[in-house]
Amino acid sequence: MIRKETVSENLVAITFTLPADHPAMPVSVVGSFNDWQPLRNPLRVRPDGSASTMITVPAGTLIHFRYLGANGEWFDDIDAQEVTEQGGFLSV
Repeated sequence: MIRKETVSENLVAITFTLPADHPAMPVSVVGSFNDWQPLRNPLRVRPDGSASTMITVPAGTLIHFRYLGANGEWFDDIDAQEVTEQGGFLSV
């Protein structure tokens, strides 16, 4: 699940959440907002077992991202606005 929330006139917070017991755990979200650096934004397990992380980007920013899970498994978010193929699949 992806949730967007306006923080201020110029900033948007985006929260990425995966359900409890997701098979790819541990997972980090990797994308254009963090220079595609693995492990910079790991999802943290919540008390209910789901896992999430939040990033903040300038309002109006288009981000591309994928999840990187255990054993180097890349996967997309079914809640992404779009999944495009640009030298591999990317969630938008």
